[in-house]
Amino acid sequence: MQLSRRKFFTLAGASAAGTVLASPLEGLIARKAFGQVVVNKYGNLIPDTNGLLDLPHGFQYRVLSQTGTIMADGNPEPGAHDGMAAFRGPRGTTILVRNHELSNNSGTEVRVPNRYDAICKGGTTTLVVGSDRRLIKQFASLGGTIRNCAGGPTPWGSWITCEENVTVPTATNGVTKLHGYNFEVPASATSPVEPVPLVAMGRFNHEAVAVDPKTGYVYQTEDTGDSLFYRFIPKVPGKLAEGGVLQALVINGKPPAINTNNRGANSGQFKPGEKWSVSWVTINDPNPMTDTVRVEGRNKGAALFARGEGIWYTQKNDKSEFYFCCTSGGPVSEGQVWRYIADDETIELFVESDSISKLDMPDNIVVAPFGDLILCEDGNADNLFLRGVTPKGEVYNFARNALNGSEFCGACFSPDGKTLFVNIQTPGITLAIWGPWSKP
Repeated sequence: MQLSRRKFFTLAGASAAGTVLASPLEGLIARKAFGQVVVNKYGNLIPDTNGLLDLPHGFQYRVLSQTGTIMADGNPEPGAHDGMAAFRGPRGTTILVRNHELSNNSGTEVRVPNRYDAICKGGTTTLVVGSDRRLIKQFASLGGTIRNCAGGPTPWGSWITCEENVTVPTATNGVTKLHGYNFEVPASATSPVEPVPLVAMGRFNHEAVAVDPKTGYVYQTEDTGDSLFYRFIPKVPGKLAEGGVLQALVINGKPPAINTNNRGANSGQFKPGEKWSVSWVTINDPNPMTDTVRVEGRNKGAALFARGEGIWYTQKNDKSEFYFCCTSGGPVSEGQVWRYIADDETIELFVESDSISKLDMPDNIVVAPFGDLILCEDGNADNLFLRGVTPKGEVYNFARNALNGSEFCGACFSPDGKTLFVNIQTPGITLAIWGPWSKP
């Protein structure tokens, strides 16, 4: 569903007060809870009179952009908004680098003069947002790729965008290059970057990445039902194009190639909070012609995860921690969140859904400045949420897509921690959200 031009500019141009979801009186009269939660950290969600985004009392949003908007480079903003990260820009600005999960038959495209593959429509756009949370400009920053789903920021100020597609050239598909790679987009780029595939990081259905700033290791997820959890050890930290070693995680003390989904014969094998030591096996052929990277890893004993998706780095007690989602994991296939602690070489099941009311297939993830996880749901329910998860593993509703059944994606916080940016994938809307984050 496309917002009308009038509706879009009403939302995008409104004052902060104009985009408050409800006045205190309206909140008392019209408060309504959507979904069940373990805790109710910020209170019930208030129905948005604009029919776009339900938020707790005191929180506000602004629409920054949507598909079809003419960008600074003269091209229309492409659709299928997905993964995204925020970077500190000059003069108090925030720079967003945003993925577009576009297939070759999509109705929109990322238009750049230097595409990686001429027929392919995916890529990234870059947005510059002012300190007043208003869009200053946006432009295409990488193109010619396929299904740029998620990715991740680097400590050196770039975005790694990931292809969730392993298409190979054939006589009929028009594709001229192999796909299934990561590409790097500096946040400082002011025009389309040269698309260089990071071949040594592997050719598979990439989803997301997160970098350990202490080691330079890059941890990667894969979006398939029998995915692996990978790490890439670069030859030179911070210079991924110079190559390195790709490895896959093994859970020690469990059978080789253990399936972690906790369903069927695997039911109850992993309990939340239970830590397991891990080791790693090296992938000898990270760039196969066929989609066999995970097959090699599985044959060497690597653990299987149910659709690994979003991943985010944080530091706790001077240790590097990584939280990642398995969208269809758990006893009812509604999602899991795992925590890997690099310094200890341990992994644990952090949160698992046993009901659609707790989690509905979490996808992208971000660790908030105040320590909670914010999960973007990509499920099948009419009500899709941004869910919060406290450090104790308690789940709460933070926002609801009141517009349609499209997924949330690309959640990330501004460098000052005051603004949460997020996308609704269809019709392709990017929003800024702010409010009383410090509330206990």
